[in-house]
Amino acid sequence: MKISLIITTYNWKDALAVSLKSALNQTKEPLEIIVADDGSNSDTAQVIEEAAARATVPVIHSWQQDKGFRLSTSRNKAIGRARGDYIVLVDGDIIMEKHFILDHARTARPGFFVQGTRVLLGQDLSMEILNTGNMSGSFCRRGVENKKNCLRSKLLSRLFSFKRKGMNGVRTCNFAFWREDALAVNGFNEEFIGWGREDSEFTARLLNYGLIRRNLKFNALVYHLYHANNDRSHLAENDRLLEETVSRKRCWCEKGIRRRETGERSGTQT
Repeated sequence: MKISLIITTYNWKDALAVSLKSALNQTKEPLEIIVADDGSNSDTAQVIEEAAARATVPVIHSWQQDKGFRLSTSRNKAIGRARGDYIVLVDGDIIMEKHFILDHARTARPGFFVQGTRVLLGQDLSMEILNTGNMSGSFCRRGVENKKNCLRSKLLSRLFSFKRKGMNGVRTCNFAFWREDALAVNGFNEEFIGWGREDSEFTARLLNYGLIRRNLKFNALVYHLYHANNDRSHLAENDRLLEETVSRKRCWCEKGIRRRETGERSGTQT
C-alpha cells in the first residue's frame, strides 16, 4: 500500500523541523511527505529543503499564498498532489513515534477511515524539544497529559480500538483515509475560513457517504507540542456550516478538490 503523509504547517518552523525529523525516522517509510503550507514565510521553505536533502523519499512543499487561515484549501492542494492511495494526515506540531506509519498501514481497511489519539506534551517539555531538537528517550514524563496514550501495544489496540458513528473527538492531527474516499466527498470544504470544525464537517460527509469511523487506540502514537489556542473568531460561522452538512446529510461539498482542479486547469488559481 502506498501511503502519502501530509503535514500541515503555518509559520512555526521549529515545530515543523522536529515533526519532519520524526517523519524521516519511521520504520516503514511513506511513499512521500507533503507539507501543506498555508502561506508561511521563506524560513519554513528552508526547513523543508533541508529535510528533503537528507530524506530517502520525496519531501514536497505544497505552498499557497497567505490569505488568512485557509486550512481546508491547503489540505485539498496537498491531497490533489498526493500519489499515494492512502492519506495519513498530521499537523506540523506533531511528533510521530517511529512505528507511526507502520501502524497506520496495518490498520487501513477499505470502507473505513481512522481517528488516532495523541499525547499532550506540557509547555516546559515542548520548549525543551524545540530548543534542542532532541527527541530521544520517553516523552511521558511529569506534567504530560493522558499518559495512557504513550503505550503502544498490538494486544491493547486490538481490544480497545472501536467503531464510532459520531464526530465527537475528531482531530485531524492524527487522521487517515483512502484518497479515493476523500475525492468521492470532494475533499475538505473550502467555505471554512478560520479555525474550527472543518475536520468535523469532513468527517460528517465521510460518514454520510457510508464509511465507518475507527478510533485507533494504543497504536500510531503521536506527541502534540504545546501551543496557545488559535483565534476562534470564525467559529460561529463554521458551526453553522457544520450544522448544515449534518442536518441535510450531505456527502459532497461544492467548494472542494474538484472545484480547485477545474480552476487550476483553466488558470484561475486561488
